[in-house]
Amino acid sequence: MNLPNKLSLLRIILVPILMFFYLATFIPCGKLIAFVLFIVAAITDKLDGKIARRDGLVTDLGKLLDPIADKMLITCGLFLIVFDFDGSGGVVHPVGIIALFIMFTRDCIVNGIRQLVAQKGVAFAAVKSGKLKAVFAYIYIPTFMFLAQVHIWQTQFLANLAWVDVVVLIITIFAYVALALGSLITAYSAYDYCKKAMPMFASNPPRASKPTDQVTQNTENSEVENNSKNEN
Repeated sequence: MNLPNKLSLLRIILVPILMFFYLATFIPCGKLIAFVLFIVAAITDKLDGKIARRDGLVTDLGKLLDPIADKMLITCGLFLIVFDFDGSGGVVHPVGIIALFIMFTRDCIVNGIRQLVAQKGVAFAAVKSGKLKAVFAYIYIPTFMFLAQVHIWQTQFLANLAWVDVVVLIITIFAYVALALGSLITAYSAYDYCKKAMPMFASNPPRASKPTDQVTQNTENSEVENNSKNEN
């Protein structure tokens, strides 16, 4: 297994670990640990593709592991910040539910398009908007994770500090703006894929010749050959 594939596998392994730390309220600074692990996993996403393309290490295994690792990381992270069970932070409802709905709808559309295109035997590369929505996810998900940890600290030793409240407000606004932009780009990504695939679906496949057509063609060819022999 080459280095890019090992990085993708590492990202998959990190997902349940960061999930454990984020949900384990009995661990001090558990959400902060999850935040750090998410950042590390996001960095591996950028490194594996870059190294694979640079060193010519693109493999079928890598093509399988990389999207699985990406989906696991982003989906897990979004679920954690939307359903923050201990009430320490996270995305307020219904904003988080809407973001989840947009993400899953987009994935269903893209997966359906990819399956149909694969049946036609046509290569279908990823669109730039798809990569951009992942970038925004790697921004707002760890930001909300960090906010969840800060909210816990506020109940412990950062209470009644005006400057902390101002910093938290600024970070919160930034996180929601990134979430809104990421959701819009995610929705546009679905449209982008549909627009790119539409010419492939609009083209009509070549009409298969019917048996009667074949018989007619053979009869016409025989008549032409007979006429040629008679002339000779």
